[in-house]
Amino acid sequence: MRLPPAMPRPVPVPGPIPGPAPAVMAMPMPARAPARKPSGLRRAMSRDTLAPLALWLLTALLVVAHQGSVLTVAFPVLAVMTGLWLYFVNPVRYIGFMWWLWFLSPEVRRLADYGKGAFTPTSLIQVAPLAVTMISGISLLRYYPLLAQRRGLPLLLALAGIGYAFVVGVVASGPAAAVYDLANWLYPLLIGFHIMVLTRQYPESRDTIINTFIYGMLVMGIYGLVQFFVMPPWDAMWMIGSDMNSQGDPVPYGVRVFSTMNSSGPFAFAMMGSMVFVMAAKHRVRWIAAAAGFFAFALSLVRSTWGGWAIAMLIQLMKSSNRVRVRIIISAFVLAGVCVPLLTVGPVADRMQQRLNTLANLSNDQSYEARNQFYADFAKTAFTDVTGEGLGATGASTKLSSNNGQLGKYGSFDSGVMNIPFVLGWPGTLLYMSGVLWLLARAVRIALRMPEDRYVCACLSLAVSIFAMLVFTNSLVGTGGLLLFSSVFSILSAGHWHKLTRRETVFTEVID
Repeated sequence: MRLPPAMPRPVPVPGPIPGPAPAVMAMPMPARAPARKPSGLRRAMSRDTLAPLALWLLTALLVVAHQGSVLTVAFPVLAVMTGLWLYFVNPVRYIGFMWWLWFLSPEVRRLADYGKGAFTPTSLIQVAPLAVTMISGISLLRYYPLLAQRRGLPLLLALAGIGYAFVVGVVASGPAAAVYDLANWLYPLLIGFHIMVLTRQYPESRDTIINTFIYGMLVMGIYGLVQFFVMPPWDAMWMIGSDMNSQGDPVPYGVRVFSTMNSSGPFAFAMMGSMVFVMAAKHRVRWIAAAAGFFAFALSLVRSTWGGWAIAMLIQLMKSSNRVRVRIIISAFVLAGVCVPLLTVGPVADRMQQRLNTLANLSNDQSYEARNQFYADFAKTAFTDVTGEGLGATGASTKLSSNNGQLGKYGSFDSGVMNIPFVLGWPGTLLYMSGVLWLLARAVRIALRMPEDRYVCACLSLAVSIFAMLVFTNSLVGTGGLLLFSSVFSILSAGHWHKLTRRETVFTEVID
């Protein structure tokens, strides 16, 4: 019997999900006109927009005023304060702000050094994106019961593997190196968990991530072209001071484009993700951004991400519906028609031809030969180290365990396949990779049931292609890890959100 409107009976929404907003009681309400969306100016002046806007405005003012010393201290402090504010006020916007810090902080550091008139080997600005990303660990403390659920168990396994390697690393490499490396292994997983607890806000999370990457690609792509054709003096000073020989020469037409990021590797990862997300975007500006991003991506000369992007696009074609396939093919032809002719003219063609020749003639490729030799010489050591060397044994963290502040013996490690067992050992690798593979398997299963969701399709292709790049580098940490785990947990969030939406729709129909 239907209840009178004066005494509606509350009906609980099924399947409570931990998240920033607790589950509420759904009850039949009289139909009313939809609320009018706030104007663009009102959205721009909202409290969750003013804080990051003020940070970037103050940064620009300090750069113009050549206050590099002040900027070096103020930027990381204000960035962390802004990150904390957004995390509690608008946890979805926090994700976008975090990505912008990874995109732009390295350039802020170079501008600060240029304002001071001298290169500094270490800068507090470098800490800003890592510190702000680690804020997402608060979600783990607030919603830790989720780890006991079926969708949280893979993450628990991965965290246990990292925890084992941390204990070993503290003993073997020292607390400083182990803690720094711990953050690098943890923050991609923490951001993924943060996305998962925002399941009820999946549409907002999806739009925020897509918007961030499209506009990030526009900014970084255009600046990357300026860097290649002009070479700003602050970038040249940083290349000379940091002795980044692998990035080419600090002159116009001589650099491997790294745009606003630390080096061409992270930049290429960011561009790869952006160009995959283009297929899920609806912005009019996406094609301008894609053209600039594709051009800069090609000039980064990072062959592994070229291959990763090709794999991602192939997966999108295989998984998508026929309508989406046609859209992808047309988009690819338009992009190629605009950009490829520009890459075959003048000094740009010379740089591209040199790099492409290495793909056709691997016997003369020094990088390929060095990687082959590394696999042949080091494979036995990496795969037979039962206990592992622990966190802090490889990568940039070795600077903190060496006496002279330089990279240690294993500071440059060109293989994720060998890096993981060498660092984590057999117990840590078993736990960590079991969790990662479990997450990937669940993401693939969910994505295959959602062929019409273009964002899910893009996330799946990105996750699988980045995982395949383990043969070149440890793509589970750093920018690659952020992209991979953000994509995997976005798919899990999408699947759960669609399930909740269907369930709530059924309950609403029953009540009515």
